[in-house]
Amino acid sequence: MSEPSYRRRFGDRKEGRRLRTVPALNQFEPYIMIERNDACNQFSGAVEISETDRWLRAKRQEGYKGLGMLHLFIAAYIRVVSQLPGLNRFVSGQRIYARNEILINMMVKRGITTESEETCAKVVFEPTDTIYDVRDRMEKVINANRGEDKKNFADKLAKAVLVVPGLATGIVALVRLLDRYGLCPGALLDELPFHTSMYITNNASIGLHHVNHHIYNFGSVTLFFGMGTVEKVAVVEKGEARMKRFLPIGITADERVCSGAHYAAFFGTMSYLLNHPEELEKPPESVRFDEKCEYHVPKVGEQPAKKQKKQQKATVQA
Repeated sequence: MSEPSYRRRFGDRKEGRRLRTVPALNQFEPYIMIERNDACNQFSGAVEISETDRWLRAKRQEGYKGLGMLHLFIAAYIRVVSQLPGLNRFVSGQRIYARNEILINMMVKRGITTESEETCAKVVFEPTDTIYDVRDRMEKVINANRGEDKKNFADKLAKAVLVVPGLATGIVALVRLLDRYGLCPGALLDELPFHTSMYITNNASIGLHHVNHHIYNFGSVTLFFGMGTVEKVAVVEKGEARMKRFLPIGITADERVCSGAHYAAFFGTMSYLLNHPEELEKPPESVRFDEKCEYHVPKVGEQPAKKQKKQQKATVQA
């Protein structure tokens, strides 16, 4: 997802680039709200999905097996981030960064029984992904983590450090220190479940209501979504009572990464997309990048900005 014309600069991190044109007051906020939980805002709401539910059932009949509300929700989030990239920022070491990729982490049960273990699955998405791309990427990662005998890196690491008493404390402290100064190896960041754009838990899969989950101080999670079980609610429209379906959602967000206007636009656009899922069947017409004014992104066939300036200078001299 990195901008084609961007080159890494001093102060950037492996998973993101430091934002240098953010207003001074916003850059100062991480010094006041040092921990992520100091800056978390919580929101609870519900989105009416009666027509959306019918659309999903029709798509499954067309052959898109397994397509569900979770895929739609994630696809809507990705689409909003493609237009509001400020939502994909994170704070680390009291500095604000734009994340290079769209990463989503979710909990996956290895089996179908209550005794089955849970694990974290991290999926990498592109800002141009459609809902069908989202389904395919998720299925691939989920299937790779399904099965009681399958262990990912995070599972193996957790088991290994717990063998020696006190080792886990030392390892976590070391990773925290390296992470603060942007020195964590890229391979480790790719595997750790706490370095992600957004965390999502689908409580509907186990029949529970939505939850306002905390966001972790460890890592770089900015948003946490909790989806609940769909509810049927009686509403009155034009003097007639009707039953409609609502999806309850709990959201916890780090307020330091962007303005309240960003979040308001985010929630409004998410609600619109969840009610108009056909918009997610095709990729976006364009993709916006964070602080694009700093870095020119050439269009297809367009010459780099430096070459353009050289040609303009030569024309003037001639």
